[in-house]
Amino acid sequence: MSCEVKIKINNKEQRFLINKVARQADSAIWWQEGNTVMLATLTYNPDEVIQEDFVPLVVQYVERAYAVGKIPAGFVKREQKPGDFETLTARIVDRSLRPLFPKNYGYDTIITIMALSADEESDLQVAAMNAAAACMYMSSLPFAKMVHGVRVTRIDGKLVFNPTLSELERGDFNLFVTGTKDELLMIEFASQGQEEIEIIPVEDVMLDGVPLENEIVKYRINEINEEELIEILKQAQEKIKEGAIIYEEALKNFVKEKITFEERKEVDISKYVELIKEKYVDELREIIKHLSKSERDYLLKQFAKKIAEALDEEENFEAILKAVKEVKREIVRGMILYEGIRADGRKLDEIRPISIETNLLPRAHGSCLFTRGQTQALAVATRGGEMDAQVYAHLTDKEEKLERFMLHYNFPAFAVGEAVRLGPPSRRELGHGNLAKRAIEPLIDPEFDETVRVVSEILESNGSSSMATVCASSLALKAAKVPLLKMAAGIAMGLVSEGEKYAILTDIMGLEDHDGDMDFKVAGTFDGITAMQMDIKLGGISLDILKEALIQAREARAYILELMEKAAKEIKYNEDVLPKSISFKVEPDKIIDIIGTAGKTVKEIIAKFGITIDLNKETGKVKIYGDTEEQMKAAKDYILNVVCKDETPKIPEFKIGEILEGIVKRKVPFGMFVEIAPDVEGLLHVSKLNGHSLDEFNEGDKIKVKVLSQSGFKIELAFVEFVEKNNV
Repeated sequence: MSCEVKIKINNKEQRFLINKVARQADSAIWWQEGNTVMLATLTYNPDEVIQEDFVPLVVQYVERAYAVGKIPAGFVKREQKPGDFETLTARIVDRSLRPLFPKNYGYDTIITIMALSADEESDLQVAAMNAAAACMYMSSLPFAKMVHGVRVTRIDGKLVFNPTLSELERGDFNLFVTGTKDELLMIEFASQGQEEIEIIPVEDVMLDGVPLENEIVKYRINEINEEELIEILKQAQEKIKEGAIIYEEALKNFVKEKITFEERKEVDISKYVELIKEKYVDELREIIKHLSKSERDYLLKQFAKKIAEALDEEENFEAILKAVKEVKREIVRGMILYEGIRADGRKLDEIRPISIETNLLPRAHGSCLFTRGQTQALAVATRGGEMDAQVYAHLTDKEEKLERFMLHYNFPAFAVGEAVRLGPPSRRELGHGNLAKRAIEPLIDPEFDETVRVVSEILESNGSSSMATVCASSLALKAAKVPLLKMAAGIAMGLVSEGEKYAILTDIMGLEDHDGDMDFKVAGTFDGITAMQMDIKLGGISLDILKEALIQAREARAYILELMEKAAKEIKYNEDVLPKSISFKVEPDKIIDIIGTAGKTVKEIIAKFGITIDLNKETGKVKIYGDTEEQMKAAKDYILNVVCKDETPKIPEFKIGEILEGIVKRKVPFGMFVEIAPDVEGLLHVSKLNGHSLDEFNEGDKIKVKVLSQSGFKIELAFVEFVEKNNV
């Protein structure tokens, strides 16, 4: 029998419909807040127990275009593969619920969340998280607890919990926290934007009656310090507890009878564990030192094979290998907890050796190879204009938006020595790229109006390639002369705990990530955190331990930043490939004069000077990109002349086949531009030199040319003969 439940939370009413839809799923809930509707379902397959050593949980979040009254764009009018936002949302839910599943659980389980209706101000990630958590709580899984998610920002110094999307955009940061009534499970933090702190007026600069830039603006990044963050997390934890209790009370009568699930068949490996500890522990400790240099377990398999052959039990290889890994885990954790040393001999707070090389790629705008131990990221930055920006629209966006800063992260299998073909970006790659993007985006000078793309290629990995990406990307941007207010560095922290005893690790490697209890990534500047991500394998973490980890991460971050600052001072720029530009302002209503009827004027300017132009109708800003300063300056003067005279210059008309005398103004790889009338240039292509080499021509040469074609200022020429050589 269907039932409706209403609750009030965060001053908003939420409505749940239970046993009304998707009734053949183990659990389903129709979650509604205002005009936003989520359908969350949970199903599992008890007919087969997956024996592989992982929790077979899949979380999928999908958005339907009809949720906002739209038909999908594109040639195929139906939803295609999940977009980045859907993938990242599914990842957030997965990371929050997975810690509740016991390791011996082997049923294929799928949680599906569908956005059926979406209000333009709704936070769909929070809605998806809480709908999925409620669905799992009501399911027949015996380990399900109520998990709750809260979004936090700060506006004008005041914390706002579960803000609307417009409020979130105005906030200083974006913090998403999930947990149970007692513990935190997942944290995602990103600072947002910059605060304008000082405006220094200077004397107004006029050129031909046109005002240019007339102020210098300074900005402060909205970083957050560790103490502040802990206090905010304390309040978030209270909100999580409050929300979890409200949900539990509302849904407790609808919780299904709990099943007794069939655990994975555990082979008794105790005799092998004891044998290894008795006879092979010293040899295994030596192997562990080698394992610190690679995430591959080839050496462990060879070691297990050796033991199996010695015991004449090759048929029990898998059990022996499992015993080897169990003892290995005990040794690694014991060394850390009771000896204060790590598999590679480092102290708990010691960072692996770091090397930094910039601009290795001669034709890239900026590049950096950042190596920390056996983790290596090659970040490459490329600058472009407005036309290079990524156009996107989330489900709740009214209009398309432009993404001017992109950071793409690639993790090929060869980075860990595996033979796997390249494929489309995985959830992990999208998540790591998003984390690094969030760490760096607030650091770009807001006055910089170019489009920038950074690609991080992970060439080697043994722990926290996402944080290596933050470091490499900061320096690649510097190498491309992208103005950064500050640089960011990232560090991955780990945790090993047994009872009351625990140890916090700085710069974890793959071995420690696998055998540890926490994966905690922190990125930021000398002054504070710009992005953070935490996942817990224990089932929760106390804020006291979290605070200690944050302080330890701050010290590591400062050390890395010092090395990065030193490397930044030694950058040798690829000046010959860096884009050149100049910008200035005109009256905003004059932009239309530059564009001309149907874009005629701006097209003629582009053809005449061989440049590209970005125009901002709102601010009146004009930005010109070109190959040389002279070329851009000529275009600027021409544009100002158009604006000030308020008339479009007349284009001389030439007869096809006409022979003219001109001056070589500038050479380019594909030919040269020849001035054939005042402020009128034509292109003499290398294919039209009449048997001559481009090297025979100098700027300033007087030559005769023939007009081959003309389209406005776009004039094609052919060489006839030299008139006077300029040998200077």
